Amino acid sequence: MKKLILLCVVSAVLGAISAIIIYDPPHTETPTIAQDAPAWSPPDQDPAPVKTDLPAPDDPQMTPDERVNIAVYEATNRSAVNIRTRSVQTDRFFMRELTSQGEGSGIVIDRQGHILTNFHVIDGAREVQVTLHNGKAFPASLVGIDPATDVAVLKIEVPAQSIHPVTFGSSTGLKVGQRVFAIGNPFGLERTLSTGVIASLNRSLPRRNRGGTIKSIIQIDAAINPGSSGGPLLDSQGRMIGMNTAIASKTGESAGVGFAIPINTIARVVPQLIQDGRVMRADIGILRVHEIKGGLLVYALVPGGAAAKAGLQGPKVIRRQRGPFVYRTIDISAADLIVAIDGKPVRTADDLLTIVESKQPGDQVVVTVIRNGKQRRVTVLLEAEE
Repeated sequence: MKKLILLCVVSAVLGAISAIIIYDPPHTETPTIAQDAPAWSPPDQDPAPVKTDLPAPDDPQMTPDERVNIAVYEATNRSAVNIRTRSVQTDRFFMRELTSQGEGSGIVIDRQGHILTNFHVIDGAREVQVTLHNGKAFPASLVGIDPATDVAVLKIEVPAQSIHPVTFGSSTGLKVGQRVFAIGNPFGLERTLSTGVIASLNRSLPRRNRGGTIKSIIQIDAAINPGSSGGPLLDSQGRMIGMNTAIASKTGESAGVGFAIPINTIARVVPQLIQDGRVMRADIGILRVHEIKGGLLVYALVPGGAAAKAGLQGPKVIRRQRGPFVYRTIDISAADLIVAIDGKPVRTADDLLTIVESKQPGDQVVVTVIRNGKQRRVTVLLEAEE
């Protein structure tokens, strides 16, 4: 949630990995979102699988694994695109503009020219250019962004027969050890294939520039490097099961620990981005919380927000005047201690975010709090995040 500013730092997210999560370098300005984007519906979700028994006339001794690698790449590489960005930053000391460029990857998702990529790949870009498999480059407009899941959708004007949409799979039922294929543009080297396995499931990544985490992340050991962000993660049938987004590395290069956003998350986000340019999320109207033993202490509420309207309480401000001077003290004991939402215990700010973001504006949640030593239940009508 845009409004939920966490006081505590969730260090446990990366506690098991003694490395740094590397995203492509962010820029500073946000592009203008195109208006009147057409409605989008995902392509056929149950297509014929990629043929993995292709003949290999050049080498009759080719192994079955090699044949699968070749089949997946030949069936999907034309869906991967190269994304180049250009941004302009102002050097206030010398009063001049500095131009910077960036590169990343993207995925063709339909014949209308919609391109899927990471938000951090195009964040701050004034110009975005998409290069297709045939080397032809097209200027791209920004259709929608969702920084919360690091997803963005671009659009290029191109004949439908010139592009090759990716085949969508599902991230339901994935298994650790399952073979995966990553295609991207590491260091600007276009349409590079790397192979590996799913190393773990249900990882969490800290969100960039906002509190909370992105959940259900796929961890892979296939090599991905700067420039690979936004490329497809595929299964052995050539179906997209995720989008490569980050690596854990001390050097900024692949250390065998990569992360991908699952396709099920993307499928929930993309239709809203194409139709509305953003994802509408619920907002509970809490500005700050403090994690203490037993729950979340409410530190600040949005004035006139959902929580305040429902009667949730933060600290009480006590004003005392001595002569011409007014002194203010804060009574923390007056603040509500949130212990559960809809009967689910909440012990961290991320617990609160997870529950609220699973709801829609207009939904009601029952917040269980401890107030003056007594347990109370407060019904909150969630509002739309601004």
